[in-house]
Amino acid sequence: MPSTLDLRRRIKSVKNTSQITKAMQMVAAAKMRKAQAAAVAGRPYAEMLARVLAAVKGRVDPTSSRLLAVRPVKKELVVIFSTDKGLCGALNSNLFRELSKVDKANSEFVASGKKAVQFLARTKRNLIADFELTDSPHFSEVHPIARFVSDKFTTGETDQVRILFPRFVNTLNQEPVLRTLLPIPVEELGITGEQAPEGEALFEPDVHSVLHAILPHYIGFALYQMLLNARASEHSARMVAMKNATDNANQLIKDLTLHYNKIRQENITTEILEITTAQLAVG
Repeated sequence: MPSTLDLRRRIKSVKNTSQITKAMQMVAAAKMRKAQAAAVAGRPYAEMLARVLAAVKGRVDPTSSRLLAVRPVKKELVVIFSTDKGLCGALNSNLFRELSKVDKANSEFVASGKKAVQFLARTKRNLIADFELTDSPHFSEVHPIARFVSDKFTTGETDQVRILFPRFVNTLNQEPVLRTLLPIPVEELGITGEQAPEGEALFEPDVHSVLHAILPHYIGFALYQMLLNARASEHSARMVAMKNATDNANQLIKDLTLHYNKIRQENITTEILEITTAQLAVG
């Protein structure tokens, strides 16, 4: 049976842990709100960009741009957005479970996040690039990734580019999503070529010039939106994990305090009985 001194030390240790997890929960909540607001703020622009691209794509031959070329998938490039740190529940585990479904023999991988780099090295997958991004990324930070995957696709080194990231559903739910980036699928535009409004827009100097100018920007912005989703998911998962840790710590403190009081009461009762017994013996 632990002594009262041991219990006091353990209660103090758990209280310190609870304070740390509570602070981490509050920090993660603030970052989650910021990342979620950024992702939501970019949706109207993303929708309009998709409509413009759909309108342009509906007026040109898809083979006019190498970024739209559809060919049999013999080699695939997968970009993974993971976290740099842990303490975010099962977020990375769910992400890597989805990644395990990808055929590593015919795939190359690009990682953003130390956890993804470690997983790819551990599973002996072909990691060809690693990009470090800040905790609150700016749009300019995804340009190197966009250029890298675009060059890989246009040169024919890869036939398909897909992005694996945790999509933010709500505070409690984040789901791993493996989404095709290149060639740009029609469903990603939210509007088919037949539905694209013809005659409603004029493109200067011509449709082909607009297409070649807008495609790289569309790819970069799509990557940025996925990255914002990944950041919102990370901070949300970490906030929930830290809240659970704080609640568990508080419950443990209550249990330890109750145990401490019981032992203390038993010790007091034992001392009283010993004093009473001694008095009766003396007479």
